[in-house]
Amino acid sequence: MARRAASRLAAGRLDGLGLRHAPGWRMLPLVVAAMAFLAALAMAGAQGAAELGRHWQRGAAATLTVQVPRSGDAPSPPAAEGETRRDRVVALLRGTPGVAVVRPLGDAELSDLLRPWLGSGAEKLSLPLPAVIAVTVATDGPDLPALTARLEAAAPGTMLESHGLWVRRLDLLARSLRLCALAALGLVAAVAASVIVVATRATLASRREVVETLHGLGATDFYVADRFARRASRAAALGGLAGLAAALPVVVVLTALAAPFVSAVPAETALPGLAELLATVPRLPPALLWALPTLPLTAAAIGYLAAQGAVRAWLRHLP
Repeated sequence: MARRAASRLAAGRLDGLGLRHAPGWRMLPLVVAAMAFLAALAMAGAQGAAELGRHWQRGAAATLTVQVPRSGDAPSPPAAEGETRRDRVVALLRGTPGVAVVRPLGDAELSDLLRPWLGSGAEKLSLPLPAVIAVTVATDGPDLPALTARLEAAAPGTMLESHGLWVRRLDLLARSLRLCALAALGLVAAVAASVIVVATRATLASRREVVETLHGLGATDFYVADRFARRASRAAALGGLAGLAAALPVVVVLTALAAPFVSAVPAETALPGLAELLATVPRLPPALLWALPTLPLTAAAIGYLAAQGAVRAWLRHLP
């Protein structure tokens, strides 16, 4: 009997306003769980957009395309026996500091590149297609204006494309995707706070007489608001944990599917199995690994602050 009385007394201290069974809190954990799930996906989307943008920008910035016409209007320097204009350009590129890889494209590869625009008969064209050379530069790449001048001197009409425009477009795209994901995250937080305010007001309406009586007997605004805020914080934290648990498998699967786009993963592994999914977890971006566990704590903080604000605003209208 003594233990039962002590437990009831402790429960009364923790729930002095009878908030445990108030109707306003019943759906709150479920709604916050849905918000936490969306917030986790938004965080993963923001981080994923940043990672993909950095990877694509590095790839585009480190690649040059050189086009060598089959014949030029201006006379070319004397060539060695059997040497073509393309051979001369390839030798010049391979001897240029800052150039890592030089790979001339074959006729079959050129036909594959032209087929989407010219159809299946691209390889039957009688036009003299230029020789195309794919160049990968090192971190400290060559001086492009000087390299362009040397290429023009070696094989007049040679064009060098540095993909600078595409690098800027990729950077803009990555930034836009990241901002959209962050805006979605802010919207989710605002919706969660609004839901908590509505739940708090519904609970206040159901406990209006009790709150007014205690307030009239001298209960401070902090006492009343703190009781509501603690209950809302616990419900929000529970919903945040549930939402995080539901979002983690989705984030891991999406990360595994995106792995071929940010690393040298063979295309055959694009549809991972269970072992690949488990191996993906340590490869999650460190920023995401630190951010995801904060979701329940953030939900609890939003619940506490939103409930505090709602109750204090309501109490200011009491006589």
